Amino acid sequence: MQIGDFWQSYLRSLPETHGNDGRTSPAAWAFGNSEQMADELGALVIQGTKTATCSLLWEYESGGDPMPEKGELSIITDGKNNPLCLIETTEVMIRPFNTVDAVFAYDEGEGDRTLAYWREVHWRYFGRICETIARTPDQTMPLVCERFRVIFRTSEGSEP
Repeated sequence: MQIGDFWQSYLRSLPETHGNDGRTSPAAWAFGNSEQMADELGALVIQGTKTATCSLLWEYESGGDPMPEKGELSIITDGKNNPLCLIETTEVMIRPFNTVDAVFAYDEGEGDRTLAYWREVHWRYFGRICETIARTPDQTMPLVCERFRVIFRTSEGSEP
């Protein structure tokens, strides 16, 4: 299914009283920085295991991309840009790397879901990003921490 078709399926699933006429498709993107990671993390979202994500604030600042906002919709894709689901951002907060807690690490749903695992893999991941934007990673580097919920998915064509 193409992204435009997915969006139209979502709009058709809404009650007529929802007022979906003229709504434009939200941004479509994949988690991670590789096809394999997009597939793996996208599957965790579909399963309900992954309900949070984070990114480096410095990356937003260097690229000029807009910050995520509460209530924002996003189409999540797999590694081949096929739509998997529609998510709604439910919370956005800026936190230093070293203050991310075990609850947030668990909600990210990756690996064994422990804070130790989260810190290890995210330190490496953000370290690689820092290299590309000429920043030095440190324990207080600011992260954009988001929570989200799936509101529509391709596998069932309805709310989870």
